Amino acid sequence: MLLLSLVISALGLILVCFVILYSLNKKISHGEAKIQKQLTDTLQQNSILRSEVAEMRAGMLSIGKRLVAVEQRNQELAQQQDAQKYDDPDAKIYSRAVKMVELGADIEEIIRECELPRAEAELLMSLHNQKGR
Repeated sequence: MLLLSLVISALGLILVCFVILYSLNKKISHGEAKIQKQLTDTLQQNSILRSEVAEMRAGMLSIGKRLVAVEQRNQELAQQQDAQKYDDPDAKIYSRAVKMVELGADIEEIIRECELPRAEAELLMSLHNQKGR
């Protein structure tokens, strides 16, 4: 009789353990499914982000090429402008006059050295004085 009650108690305990194991297995399976869905979503987002980065990289390369072309064109124009400045004899005179004004020459000296009319020499002096403020 004692043996029978021990066997029944053991069977009951085994049954309770199976129920607990079954519920734990169900929770683990549910957790796995949830994690699997999160992983799938994350992989999908990763794929989308990779394609967006690739598009941005292509756009940046295109902008970089355009920028290089614009910088080259700008450099060419600056060189052309410098060349024109030195080709024009009047520009040399005015450049010299501006340099003299910057070095502190008076109007009479600028008129005499650069052969400028008084009005132009006064204008250069006036412009220089406005810049200095």
